[in-house]
Amino acid sequence: MNWSIKENHLFKSFQFKDFQEALYFINRIAALSEEFNHHPKITNLFNTVEIELWTHTDNQVTELDYKLAKEIDKI
Repeated sequence: MNWSIKENHLFKSFQFKDFQEALYFINRIAALSEEFNHHPKITNLFNTVEIELWTHTDNQVTELDYKLAKEIDKI
């Protein structure tokens, strides 16, 4: 897992062929997030998707964030 810690959040940037592939990825993350009942910050600019994970109630990275990150990497 090659996520970094940035301002107390797990962070990763993903690059895609085009905007359509980036949106497909975002939609897959949305479905996964609903399953986990844990929702990341998702930023998209054309073919780049940036994900930030942290547990809002604890205001820190928790085991749940690592589990969701691992599942996002499988997409």
